[in-house]
Amino acid sequence: MRDFTSKKIKEIKPSGIRKFFDIASSIEDCVSLGVGEPDFDTPWHITEEGIYALEQGRTFYTSNQGMPQLREEISKYSKRKYNLDYSKEEIIVTCGGSEAIDIALRACINPEDEVIILEPCYVCYAPDVELAGGVVKTIRLKNENEFRLTPEELEEAITAKTKILILNYPNNPTGAIMPKEDLEKLVPIIIKHDLLVISDEIYSELTYEGKHCSIASLEGMRDRTLTINGFSKAFSMTGWRLGYVMGPSVIMEQVKKIHQFVIMCASTPSQYAGIEALRNGDKDVEKMREEYDRRRHYLLSEFKRLGLPCFEPKGAFYIFPDISKYQMSSEEFATDLLQKQHVVVVPGTAFGESGEGFVRISYAYSFDALKEAIRRIEKYLKTNF
Repeated sequence: MRDFTSKKIKEIKPSGIRKFFDIASSIEDCVSLGVGEPDFDTPWHITEEGIYALEQGRTFYTSNQGMPQLREEISKYSKRKYNLDYSKEEIIVTCGGSEAIDIALRACINPEDEVIILEPCYVCYAPDVELAGGVVKTIRLKNENEFRLTPEELEEAITAKTKILILNYPNNPTGAIMPKEDLEKLVPIIIKHDLLVISDEIYSELTYEGKHCSIASLEGMRDRTLTINGFSKAFSMTGWRLGYVMGPSVIMEQVKKIHQFVIMCASTPSQYAGIEALRNGDKDVEKMREEYDRRRHYLLSEFKRLGLPCFEPKGAFYIFPDISKYQMSSEEFATDLLQKQHVVVVPGTAFGESGEGFVRISYAYSFDALKEAIRRIEKYLKTNF
């Protein structure tokens, strides 16, 4: 028989995060700090709305774009939180933020269009660009700049073929943020070169200093930005698979076509739960954010004590320590730590080549798990170095 599989798919590497997660699942007594999934249960009043929807038989398809009531709440929430002014007709509810990223890129990329991604970055950006027929151009962010994008770096990366810039702040895997004053410096360059921005803001509610600024809220950026967000991180609703993309109607009409042919609509009970989350979930988010902040400070203090250099992450729930002084690759360090002390961290190279010399550690785990992981990491470092 002929080989029926796609050459393009075969050339794409599997997720480096899942690789270590799968290895860890076969090891007893493993402490995993590898997956970015909140350890909190979904707040009960949100879960209850999903249950009630099931009990009432609300299990039918909704509008392709999502329930009007949910899209209206997303519109209000985005205005209240981030000063974004999108009508419910400019919002599409998706099966998580990952689908939103995929369909946004597919709706905008023509063959050979160049898309700038910022490394280290979330693992799906480059594969999604390639699957849509685009060309990935990478800006390697620097530790000394706290992994923020500078105007000089952006200007240098742009060519005549550049069409899209993907931003991801607060950032996965580094925990970096882009304050308003830094984003404002990028705007003239974006407008000058007539670029579209896809801004993945899934961690927007997990900002620990100041308030998250969405680039779409800045002058001149509303109609050249697609904003991605969702419920997984802020409301601890990963398994509900509920996200959304917002943007100008001329682009959203095309995004909707892909969504309706591939997905039809997001889960109906999840959408009812999402309405409750947006209306009454602020206190839950604040409580979880305070706990993440406590864990963040603990890890920063412990890594300083252990002599592991690490800039202070000010968003998301990741920390990105520098392990280059141990003369091991990120993959070697993560593998050795897993084998010898049964602690899962993710090599920085899972997020692009510029992640070499770093590992990603998630603090979306209990305080007890973090303390045990630190105890084992300290033993590992003392024993091997």
